[in-house]
Amino acid sequence: MKNIFHPQIVQELIDRINLLTPETTPRWGIMRVDQMMAHCSVAYEMAYTDKYPKPNAFMRFILKTFVKKGVVGEKPYPRNARTAPAFVIAERRDFETEKALLISYLEKTRDLGIAHFEGKESLSFGPLTAQEWNSLFYKHLDHHLTQFGV
Repeated sequence: MKNIFHPQIVQELIDRINLLTPETTPRWGIMRVDQMMAHCSVAYEMAYTDKYPKPNAFMRFILKTFVKKGVVGEKPYPRNARTAPAFVIAERRDFETEKALLISYLEKTRDLGIAHFEGKESLSFGPLTAQEWNSLFYKHLDHHLTQFGV
């Protein structure tokens, strides 16, 4: 898996995002391109903001036991997989705003670097290694950029 903390990889992702237009359609699924970018930003919002509440102890146990491996592991996401409620973006968003926000999160992740993420706590999964954060961020974004053909 590519390293999202490496400047060259971040630039590759930004270049792919810059290929998107408001008219870009998905190869599968029902999200529009603006919704997809907002959806991808949720993972960064969970890492960088207090916008989302921490799940209760029981839910965290369930997430760590049954969901964590799929999210932070090497195996790619399947098409049309269910998503957590916080990641559902039902309303349309402004394309340019979502694009700029997603790119800013990528740049922030790159600038903070791998050391910042080693042992950093995830809302859902507890402390993660930097490699697990890399998988969480890169795999998810790559999945959705591929979904939109870029």
